[in-house]
Amino acid sequence: MFEQSGTFKHEFKKLGYDALDYDIQNNFGQTDHVIDLFGEINKAYDGKESIFDKMTSDDFIMAFFPCIYFTGLVNPCYFTLENINYKAMTTKQKFDAMLERSDNRNEFYKLLYKMVGICLLRNFRIVIENPYSTLHYLHNNFLKEPSVIDRNRRMRGDYFTKPTGYWFFNCEPTSGCSFQKPKKELRVWESKSADHAGLCSEERSMISPDYARNFICDFILGITQPNTTPTLF
Repeated sequence: MFEQSGTFKHEFKKLGYDALDYDIQNNFGQTDHVIDLFGEINKAYDGKESIFDKMTSDDFIMAFFPCIYFTGLVNPCYFTLENINYKAMTTKQKFDAMLERSDNRNEFYKLLYKMVGICLLRNFRIVIENPYSTLHYLHNNFLKEPSVIDRNRRMRGDYFTKPTGYWFFNCEPTSGCSFQKPKKELRVWESKSADHAGLCSEERSMISPDYARNFICDFILGITQPNTTPTLF
């Protein structure tokens, strides 16, 4: 869910599992079901017909829930009067902008809680991905701390170093150590921004196939890969 590049989907398929992508966008031509997931979450939580009705406890969900209002890298700056984006605003306009962002963040926060509630009530296994830092909004403001914190994704072959948290519900992470050098390194601050507010940057959200495979083998399936690089760390 919320992952339209097909990266994790294809790695699951290579490992012999059926996998489908659900997202409101299809810019990569990989989204199997183009659908408003926020709308589906609201319907399911209210007891109405939704895509969740087609799922069973045998299914496994990975949700790359949008982090635009939770991230600790930029988001806190939007709640200060000194934000450069507010430079030309009056004091009243600045407060209006901060209050609007607070409302938007609360909407995303409620949707996240609803999604977890749906999965717990229906006994669905789910893993939720989001950035991790002590400034991240979900730190100390969520049901629990992440089950897995990957502090340097490049150690498992990803493009970015960015620390990431993974929350496991109705399942437990396995323990693995598939470490490898990335084929190339990208920097978050050099990534192209999203086209408009409320969407995550596609470039910043990209995950390498190597990382997806290593994560699945390490934390979901508990598979030791033949080409794992030994490490003392």
